[in-house]
Amino acid sequence: FNVIFDTGSSNLWVPSVYCSSQACQNHAEFNPSQSSTFTWANKPVSIQYGTGSMTGQLAYDTVSVGGISVTQQIFGASQTEAPFMANMVADGILGLAFPNLAASGATPVFDNMMSQGLVSQNLFSVYLSGNSAEGSVVSFGNIESNYYTGQITWIPLSSETYWQINMDSVTINGNTVACSGGCQAIIDTGTSLIVGPTTDISNMNSWVGATTDQYGDASVNCNNIPNMPEVTFTLNGNAFTISASAYTSQNSNGCMTGFGNGGTQQLWILGDVFIRQYYAIFDRQNNYVGLAQAA
Repeated sequence: FNVIFDTGSSNLWVPSVYCSSQACQNHAEFNPSQSSTFTWANKPVSIQYGTGSMTGQLAYDTVSVGGISVTQQIFGASQTEAPFMANMVADGILGLAFPNLAASGATPVFDNMMSQGLVSQNLFSVYLSGNSAEGSVVSFGNIESNYYTGQITWIPLSSETYWQINMDSVTINGNTVACSGGCQAIIDTGTSLIVGPTTDISNMNSWVGATTDQYGDASVNCNNIPNMPEVTFTLNGNAFTISASAYTSQNSNGCMTGFGNGGTQQLWILGDVFIRQYYAIFDRQNNYVGLAQAA
């Protein structure tokens, strides 16, 4: 199965043969009858994401990922999936956040990797490549120095649910444009954009010269990107700067910013737009996030 390695959720689930949703029909489906190590957990699971949702039954089986085999891993076998899931490239989701975020109290995969002694260090790290040809990497149990340059900045977690940290401010040319007086942010591989509260995101988009349409998409003139300002996110006293070429993307309709409207949700999400610039280390031993300039 192809899964999204999602630091913004904690459950593992895949489509199953007991699901008739469109999203199951166009993805790989798990068939328990083909596994000698499978057992049902006799417990339902229901998960709501920012986009999409699933319901199903919990079960146990051996889960192999990156050459590591986790025995008796609890996972969801889906019975229904939201229409949005039909558009996902991945079949399912492998959550890498903390156990207390897991629906139905299901033990996350990485917690079992740690308790079964399958990783040399109780951390994992993520490199998101800027081009699909090169590919991205999640490393369980180690930090790979070839994926970053310079020093790692270690930031303590403010909550052990999501990978949540203190953000001090968002600034452009020395002006605070968002997160005035501080806010909470999560490092989330499962979110494409940098997401924040409506008023803050609108302000950021107007500062960089974007115009926002009725759907909340903020577009910019592609030719202006070289002249657009950097945006600095200060996390626990450390500045992390993102250039205009990094926070914009081009599609058939022109160029857009990667700053997404999270509505009234006060929790900021530093998603893939941020992680592509900063190699991210998720340290469960010490409850820190490490960030370093991506190679």
